[in-house]
Amino acid sequence: MNVTENGMKYRQPLKEGYLQRVPAEQEGNAEVYAPSRITENNITDTDSLTGGLLEKILDRDNMNKAFKKVKSNKGACGIDGMGVEELLRYLKENGQQLTQAIQEGKYRPNPVRRVEIPKEEKGKVRRLGIPTVVDRVVQQAITQVLSPIFERQFSDSSFGFRPKRSAHDAIRRCQKHVDEGYKYVVDMDLEKYFDTVNQSKLIEVLSRTIKDGRVISLIHKFLRAGVVIGHKFEGTEVGVPQGGPLSPLLSNIMLNELDKELERRGHRFVRYADDMVILCKSKKSAKRTLENILPYIEGKLFLKVNREKTEVGHISKVKFLGYTFYRHKGQTRVRIHPKAVAKMKTRIKELTARSNGMGNEQRIFNLRKYIMDGLTTSNWLI
Repeated sequence: MNVTENGMKYRQPLKEGYLQRVPAEQEGNAEVYAPSRITENNITDTDSLTGGLLEKILDRDNMNKAFKKVKSNKGACGIDGMGVEELLRYLKENGQQLTQAIQEGKYRPNPVRRVEIPKEEKGKVRRLGIPTVVDRVVQQAITQVLSPIFERQFSDSSFGFRPKRSAHDAIRRCQKHVDEGYKYVVDMDLEKYFDTVNQSKLIEVLSRTIKDGRVISLIHKFLRAGVVIGHKFEGTEVGVPQGGPLSPLLSNIMLNELDKELERRGHRFVRYADDMVILCKSKKSAKRTLENILPYIEGKLFLKVNREKTEVGHISKVKFLGYTFYRHKGQTRVRIHPKAVAKMKTRIKELTARSNGMGNEQRIFNLRKYIMDGLTTSNWLI
């Protein structure tokens, strides 16, 4: 690794590459690897995963797809300062060494760059970890191969970060349960979930399905890569850093353990990432459910429940994914929670303020992007 003037470490360039070069005008659509094509597989047969899974991750088609996904997502730079616009050139020059290092177990992910996003609660922040763009490609390649494997295992009551599922689907499932008489809710709050995941437990859960030890080792390296805050490095012995392509999948794999336990006990529930409600027919039943599930969450999964924010109450008192529920003419209906409306108004004022130094064109662009992002992902509701 080279050290720059500002103290940041830059990824050491590799000297030889085998990737094909393309004319500059074609770079936008160029592939990272030589363009020979092989049939794409949906890898869902977990019985066959005693080995060879790493080769599927490093397959040319899979790596090309990962590169294109990372490039289309854009995003901020990691600690090495490399942007997505530099990614193609780097991979064309160094792709062979990159894949060889991964195959030989010599690949070492860079620490993530800490970014703090203010939360609704005054003084509180959401901590993100931004991987380098090269590490994002590797994470994306892993995710593309593992997702179809674990999708077969995931609960039908889980909706976050899954294909063809959304926050709106989660809300509709809640409505269905309430219409069937489940009007009391355990509103579960997992305290700093991403920061407190027990890595040993996560590796144990992964190892039940993934039998290629090289893949387990690679994922473990990402978990233990550390974080850079300012110019200071900190180790990461617990938690799953939010901000990389692999984090949502690992989150769902861990919390699928809770999903299956709730299903085994016969509970109705809806989960979106680490936001969860368990629905019951009476307040007494909801309280008993909370008391009985706490030992499993904290004693078996080693997660921490925020007692102050976890509550039991009628569905009309709950805020879930930015919505609240009410009954009208015998049917359960939803409306945007007042706090979500206030949050949206505040953000719109920030984007349209004359004092923010933006021109009208940029102001309009940012406002349109905010609205469209909210409509497609419900981000400004959650």
